[in-house]
Amino acid sequence: MMVTPMTLKDPSFTLGAEEEYLLVDVETRDLVSEPPADLMKKCEAALGEGQVSPEFLQSQIEIGTPVCKSVAEVRKELRHLRKTVADVAREYGLAPMAASTHPFAEWTKQHHTDKERYHTIAKDLQVVVRRMIICGMHVHVGIEDDELRIDILNQASYFLPHLLALSTSSPFWQSEQTGLRSYRLSVFDELPRTGLPPQFSSYSEYERTIATLVNAGLIEDGTKIWWDLRPSARFPTLEMRVTDVCPLLDDTICIVALFQCICRMLYRLRRRNQRWRYYAAFLINENRWRAQRYGTTEGLVDYGRGELVPSADLLSELLELIGEDAEALGCVDEVTHAKTIIKRGTSAERQVKCYEDAKAAGKSEEDALKAVVDQLLTETLTGI
Repeated sequence: MMVTPMTLKDPSFTLGAEEEYLLVDVETRDLVSEPPADLMKKCEAALGEGQVSPEFLQSQIEIGTPVCKSVAEVRKELRHLRKTVADVAREYGLAPMAASTHPFAEWTKQHHTDKERYHTIAKDLQVVVRRMIICGMHVHVGIEDDELRIDILNQASYFLPHLLALSTSSPFWQSEQTGLRSYRLSVFDELPRTGLPPQFSSYSEYERTIATLVNAGLIEDGTKIWWDLRPSARFPTLEMRVTDVCPLLDDTICIVALFQCICRMLYRLRRRNQRWRYYAAFLINENRWRAQRYGTTEGLVDYGRGELVPSADLLSELLELIGEDAEALGCVDEVTHAKTIIKRGTSAERQVKCYEDAKAAGKSEEDALKAVVDQLLTETLTGI
């Protein structure tokens, strides 16, 4: 039975953010398929346990903030994490790149990390997971009540395409301009248990659903559920996973703030015995595809109006919708930054422009792609 509004305790709306980076050889601009073993040890020594970890591929590294009370605190932590990883990597002639794909790296040349968990994943998923030279950004929002967490999960899915569109940073794949703004999602969707989350009537239904796979011996626990949005298997949080990782820290912080405000707005509606209108996954998936294909350039469908609406107009409506929440959470400037993202373009748009400008200037295909890498490496450290 769902908890009634009168008995709900306000969620903390605490925050946590995780980013995955690609490790690039600054001389060749290619990924380093086997980084020095000492690199991870030095990062762990500098940052402490739990804030940095290896990812599935050796050419990746993942960082995660501690629990933060505000968006400003997330910014401070991410700035520190990016800088520390960059400082350590520099000692080995490497650099972290906060983008969801590398412009020309080949997945067949990558090696997965030597850990039991990753050996199991590699055995289970075969070529599908070996292609995963992709990086994402995850945002946790603290919602301690189990039933409320499921209720907001059901409603917040509607806004995932809006967040994806603002984050896009993966237009290239193995030296090809894909025509998509988030090719990462095409690669990731080949994994099982991905995509939009199902609708659940209660937390117990969610638990029974996960238990069905666990009891059948198919997965160990909920960490093997890779939906775009999920109840965290480790923390009392709702974890947003649909977005690309953003090179510019300001863009990352904007998306963190938007997701936090969306969660608070949906809770606020519930306190008033209201809720966001339900739309079928079929319809939300259409917007998810449009965000993946076009980023912010071609707009999304407003299903209330039943028509295609430019991204700038949709953003203005969203900012008005969450205005009260941004004020309460102290992140008005951060959410308003989304207007800047739309005006100057997402990372994907900047990457394509960099590539096309280099080609127009007479650079070779190889050098044009390296120019994109150089831009991404510079942007990753901008603002830290």
